[in-house]
Amino acid sequence: MGFAIASGARVYYEIHGEGPAVVLAHGAGGHHAIWWQQIPYFRDRYSLVVLDFPGFGNSDSGRSEYDTHEFPDCILAVLDAAGIERAALVGQSLGGPPSLSVAVRHPERVAGVVLAHSIGGISDDEVMAMVRADRAAAEKLAVIDRLMSKRAQESEPEKVFLFQQMGTFNAARVPNLRNQWVGATTLAQVESAIAAGVCLCFIAGEDDAVIRPATYQRVADLLPKARVDMVPGAPHSMYWEAPGLFNAALERALETVYPGSAAATPAPPPEPPTSARR
Repeated sequence: MGFAIASGARVYYEIHGEGPAVVLAHGAGGHHAIWWQQIPYFRDRYSLVVLDFPGFGNSDSGRSEYDTHEFPDCILAVLDAAGIERAALVGQSLGGPPSLSVAVRHPERVAGVVLAHSIGGISDDEVMAMVRADRAAAEKLAVIDRLMSKRAQESEPEKVFLFQQMGTFNAARVPNLRNQWVGATTLAQVESAIAAGVCLCFIAGEDDAVIRPATYQRVADLLPKARVDMVPGAPHSMYWEAPGLFNAALERALETVYPGSAAATPAPPPEPPTSARR
């Protein structure tokens, strides 16, 4: 564990395991500890880097507002502090746009980007309109209903309660987050990064109440070289609610980024099978 410095802020990070580097970038309700169901699964094959963006977890939290435009520099600062030249970046929800931004700005530092329940702030007009419509529909729901399924709320109330408590460790909240990544990266920039050797993968939930499957389908049409893994029955917080499904999807994505890395994959827990389709 340690701290990197980015935009004058101390950025907390930890490293777990050995192997090709994978940075796990959390969403708006999370911090480094949300990956508790992923780190034990992947650490035997990857060097997992988890960090807290400013205002989250153990990073600096003395501001009244937090600018997400600084978050890509936080990822780069952590890579530099950890001595990592190149990594795969996994961005969950809010962590997606800064991960994609690092890839388009510094493709030489990024082996691949995995956007989980995020389109990464891609600025295509049609996609942005679809995202706005998706979010407008989601905002009609209670926050917990946007993030987790009714099944989980009814069958695993303890796990849902812990999920909600995780956010209480953060000074940053949605109302004091500036520039929340609508239209941050152009399609041309993404295509250029892919041409430079960056693998781009999307992990999407068929039951995600925040970003609908049709939005991912449009992104897949616009970026035919990207991999879109649509997981049946999965909600927005799949990594937390259904870790078996999420870990299997992330395994497939990381195998695309780092071919051969899944050779020693442990058997997943018994959950419904996933399918990948573009």
